[in-house]
Amino acid sequence: MNPVSQLAEARKQSDKLFDMVRTDSLYERPIPERHRIVFYVGHLEAFDWNLLRPHMHNVEPFHPVFDRLFAFGIDPVDRGLPTDTPSDWPSLSDIRSYVRRVREILDDASHDGWLLRMALEHRLMHAETLSYMLHELPYESKLPVAQQAVPLAESVRHETVGIPAGSATLGAPRNCGFGWDNEFDTQPVEVPAFVIDCYKVTNGDYLGFIEAGGYQNRALWSDAAWRWKCQHHITHPVLWKPSGDEWRYRTMFEEIPLPFNWPVYVSHAEAAAYAQWTGGRLPDEAEWHRAAYVTRQGEEREYPWGDEPPSPQRGYFDFARWDPAPVNAFPGARSAFGLGGLMANGWEWTASRFAPFRGFEAHASYRGYSADFFDGKHYVLKGGSPRTAACMLRRSFRNWFQPHYQYVYAGFRCARGV
Repeated sequence: MNPVSQLAEARKQSDKLFDMVRTDSLYERPIPERHRIVFYVGHLEAFDWNLLRPHMHNVEPFHPVFDRLFAFGIDPVDRGLPTDTPSDWPSLSDIRSYVRRVREILDDASHDGWLLRMALEHRLMHAETLSYMLHELPYESKLPVAQQAVPLAESVRHETVGIPAGSATLGAPRNCGFGWDNEFDTQPVEVPAFVIDCYKVTNGDYLGFIEAGGYQNRALWSDAAWRWKCQHHITHPVLWKPSGDEWRYRTMFEEIPLPFNWPVYVSHAEAAAYAQWTGGRLPDEAEWHRAAYVTRQGEEREYPWGDEPPSPQRGYFDFARWDPAPVNAFPGARSAFGLGGLMANGWEWTASRFAPFRGFEAHASYRGYSADFFDGKHYVLKGGSPRTAACMLRRSFRNWFQPHYQYVYAGFRCARGV
């Protein structure tokens, strides 16, 4: 499929998300640190327009106010929350007229393939992060959408895997095709031997941490994490809900008993505290890469299971489900070292702060995409979730978030030295 057709399909994916929200809820702000939903209705087209229009011949802005208003989102940081009100935003009819006009103009022109791919992946990223936001909406604000059933899985056997010392090649060569600026260039890294969990930490595992008083144990948390936890009264994962002596789990469209064999979704701060509680730690980016992609013979695969592209037999990704599945549900997706569930079911936090590789060059058309976040405050995530587009499951792709953001579909597994 060519980039133009791919962008058209990506529009369908993002349109479905907005259609899922009842009209009277589009001006809500389900996540306090983010814009209201209505911003993103305009943002996706404003991004495409601001990216592609400067490269088009004799095409002038037709609504510069909206071009600026919808240009930039909010990075969820530890700072004051946005204070705008619904009345501060334009009407939905005006925003949708802007969207239609942008699409009409862009679709009548030819575009650079690299820029089209940038617009495509930007939209698909938002199709995932918008899911985090819509997950926080009350059920009555959403129109339910069916999803594939959870596959049967054996009970989870907690195992660790020893990874011998060796090399890992982070990043991608510049002649590989499309990639974001933070993916280049290749970075060979020598990785000491370590041990890592075979599966992501489950809700059942994490329940043990809560019952052992993990959220009250000061020794398990960094200074910044402890301040955040106390200030915001964080006592459990954001998708958990206490119900008497039990826990309930908020899926996208209904509340269910806590599924013990699903991966727990938590912030980096919570993941690091749990790892500390077990006597372990989070793996760094190079360790995760080596455990995921390297074979016992030292070769590197495109995906954990081999070089074949992602398929339904390998896991739920590419918008296949709204909610996770058991951590051991897809044995055919294991890495050469036997790790399961690496490319779906939730991103995985690493201990590595988001930073440029050697030779980093910001892309001229989006100079702030990565560079604005090389601030030592963001951590790298690897893998993917059920809402991650297949094109972003490439080996070099890097996701990143701040450590005190609970809403990402992100889990983790623990590592230890040997």
